[in-house]
Amino acid sequence: MVFSSTTFLFIFLPIVFLLYIPLGPRLRNILLLFASLIFYAWGEPLFVFVMLASILLNFGFARLIDAGKTDRARRGFVAAAVILNLLLLIVFKYTNFIVDNINAAFNLNLQIQKITLPIGISFFTFQAMSYIIDVYREKNRSEKSIMNAALYISFFPQLIAGPIVKYHDIAEQIKAREMTTDKVFSGLQRFIIGLSKKLLIANTVGKVADTIFASAPSALSAGLAWLGAVAYALQIYFDFSGYSDMAIGLALLFGFDLKENFNYPYISRSIREFWRRWHISLSTWFKEYLYIPLGGNRKGKVRTGITLFIVFLCTGIWHGAAWNFLVWGLFNGLFILLENYHVIETDKWPKIFSHLYASLVFVIGFTIFRAPDLTYAVQFIGSMFSGTATQASHVLLADVASPLMWTVLVAAVFAALPIVPKVKTFLSEKHAPLLERTAFGVTLALLALCILNISAATFNPFIYFRF
Repeated sequence: MVFSSTTFLFIFLPIVFLLYIPLGPRLRNILLLFASLIFYAWGEPLFVFVMLASILLNFGFARLIDAGKTDRARRGFVAAAVILNLLLLIVFKYTNFIVDNINAAFNLNLQIQKITLPIGISFFTFQAMSYIIDVYREKNRSEKSIMNAALYISFFPQLIAGPIVKYHDIAEQIKAREMTTDKVFSGLQRFIIGLSKKLLIANTVGKVADTIFASAPSALSAGLAWLGAVAYALQIYFDFSGYSDMAIGLALLFGFDLKENFNYPYISRSIREFWRRWHISLSTWFKEYLYIPLGGNRKGKVRTGITLFIVFLCTGIWHGAAWNFLVWGLFNGLFILLENYHVIETDKWPKIFSHLYASLVFVIGFTIFRAPDLTYAVQFIGSMFSGTATQASHVLLADVASPLMWTVLVAAVFAALPIVPKVKTFLSEKHAPLLERTAFGVTLALLALCILNISAATFNPFIYFRF
């Protein structure tokens, strides 16, 4: 079940919300847990048992860690829990990739049945790991109620595509939270904005990117290759940030305050800044649970460089079992290192050049991310800088170009800039009532456009579902 489906919008969400309103705190949690399991089982009827096993595993180990009599015992329990969580991820996400590469490297013909990837396994596994590690670090006590622990891991708004919620950020909200009219209205507004990002922008520019990336790189002119690369960079941003907006909005409906996952990353002037603004929940997870434990920046420049290399290697691998994801992670890590070692010093550059540098790096990076394999990525990037116009490229451009495409593309560029927050800040000082009425009208108009889009569109899942 996806947030942009008629089943979710007109059946599942209204029923859960209306049942939720009159209940007391404990029954509300039971309802949300039951609804979350139905939500996941709707598309993954068998893999819901994998998630339930993860819940039982981490609940049990958290209790053992909390009850540990010695620090050695507690370290043993947390190590075992982390290893088992990683094994769960490796088995489902990386086994096929590992076997394929062993066969290629040693000219073998090992045969295993293809393992299907459970939706969202990377997200709920990382949440489960943050829970047991937080308990070990004594940021929180372990949950005595398995229902509460299960709700934390399985909460449907952010279950299958994030944002990754760390246990210490939401532990108190699971036990007690307030549902207010302001939260409900803000949640609905935020959800509709996210839905609009997905349906009206991401899906439209995504068709352009899909068409161009389905073509042979040799058939692309430089302009067409850049159009495909920029279209995909916009698609992945509005697709993923749109999902995060919907998740944050849905959580608000039920009284939960989740942290932001994006902060206008495409205005960045460096790759370090980009990663402070992009997929914030993942980058902070790696910072708290990998970068700092490995030494952070406390062990000298060489050790810091090695640690960053490991973090971005893991960032790439986390996104998928393919070499292009690994190279994409290392590509970002390389520029982080160059900036950390002051080989690239964007602070000393004119703003326009630092923006162009960061934009060039993340657009090329997302080209690697989007490509089906590394060979295609290299050829596609080559076309971006040396492609020549051919009859095939003219035909392809005529196929993807339309007034709607150009309009949405331009609108997407402006929407990726923090123009709306600045306008809201300016107007809110003197024209708060007008601003509220305008926001309400725009929200209703966007909802109407989304409903029209849903009625005419085919199924189009979120990009991050496969991670």
